[in-house]
Amino acid sequence: MTTQASSPTILVVEDESSIASFVSLYLKNAGYTVRTASTGAAGLAEAANNPALIVLDLMLPDLDGIEVCKRIRQTSDVPILMLTARDEDVDKIIGLEVGADDYLTKPFNPRELVARIKSILRRSAPNRRDLETEVLEHGDLRIDAGRREVKVVNEEIQLAPKEFDLLWELLDHRGLVLTRDQLLERVWGYTFAGDTRTVDVHVRQLRRKLGDASPIVTVWGVGYKVSPAKEASREHAPA
Repeated sequence: MTTQASSPTILVVEDESSIASFVSLYLKNAGYTVRTASTGAAGLAEAANNPALIVLDLMLPDLDGIEVCKRIRQTSDVPILMLTARDEDVDKIIGLEVGADDYLTKPFNPRELVARIKSILRRSAPNRRDLETEVLEHGDLRIDAGRREVKVVNEEIQLAPKEFDLLWELLDHRGLVLTRDQLLERVWGYTFAGDTRTVDVHVRQLRRKLGDASPIVTVWGVGYKVSPAKEASREHAPA
């Protein structure tokens, strides 16, 4: 007899019971084990049980989704997909800055939610052994795939998971212009026309965090590319 023991567990933190039930039904039909929580505090308690992914609503009755995400990120890099009822960039930027991997704006198509969850889990699976020892350097920027670490000169820059993946993808394709759709497919794994604003939000965050060391250039009407590397600072310590 088969059991659900091997199926990934998705934690849904959502205070609207109708949405929580609706999402749970679709996820269960897609083969996932689902646990739910209706408050931020309950969500944090459930997150301690190491789910494969967390669907986290921005607006909760006690702690908001931003605070819940911050606390989870202190101890875990579990993938987080944020749900927001407000279609304002500021919410998305703040949510992504504290470590959410992606977002969906309500109302959303539940099939798109399932597709995004599958993509996030596929991308976060520990199957990237070939990258474990790879390091990319570009001017003062050094990105270590195995340690998931980014440094400018000798200062470590804290990046959210998808910010790291996006920066790696762009640096790994130096000399090429990547469209937003290409980046959406390669970094987030979407195989359908997705919301390319996700890419723009992450690029803005990377530029803010990396400052003058950011190599990302906008190619208007097309996408993004990496600028030629400047001579590295002499402050780099020897390996």
